[in-house]
Amino acid sequence: MRIISGEFRGRVLKAPKGQDTRPTTDRVREALMSAVASARGGFEGAVVLDAFAGSGALGFEALSRGAASVHFFERDGAALRVVEDNARVLGLPATRARMQRKDVLKTPPVQVRPAFDLVFLDPPYACEADVVLGMVAELSRAGALASKVLIVYEHAAASREDVDRVAKTCGLSLASRKKYGDTVVDILRGAAPGCEAPDLSPETHAGDAGEEKERNRPL
Repeated sequence: MRIISGEFRGRVLKAPKGQDTRPTTDRVREALMSAVASARGGFEGAVVLDAFAGSGALGFEALSRGAASVHFFERDGAALRVVEDNARVLGLPATRARMQRKDVLKTPPVQVRPAFDLVFLDPPYACEADVVLGMVAELSRAGALASKVLIVYEHAAASREDVDRVAKTCGLSLASRKKYGDTVVDILRGAAPGCEAPDLSPETHAGDAGEEKERNRPL
């Protein structure tokens, strides 16, 4: 897996071993990044949340293209070590590539400042849209999202209606939607102060762990 464009173009990234992660293909990643660059006028100065980091490929691609900083959240320790290794190989300082081993759905980074103006959401396909976008709503209510934030949400094609329903409830507008096989990539605009976030307590998600393992997680 290689970085497609920018300062680190052609540099190889490690990917976590095993079946729990599935890297986004280069074709999808390139199209996604082009769509984001078009929507926000490039990546310069972006403060990015890579909420389900995996290998960190999306965040590192953003850094390569000029993002100021990326906050990588990953709940799996082995995967986070891969992100750390990738950052080290690229020579990125901790001020630009910041890693945390946390489940972003349980502990959203509500205190991060400056606020995020670009959010990558690439959760396990088993995660429901109301839970994922509910986390976005929490960030917005806490002032952790910029007013013109772009939210890039990769999800199963079968969940499009649910995503549309929840996004509408949250006051998010669909800037673009692209389908790649059974995967859809949405770019959503706007913060979500009015969205009702679901219960994000550990007890709520405890029963979801088995279900999430049934589906490979894209990066």
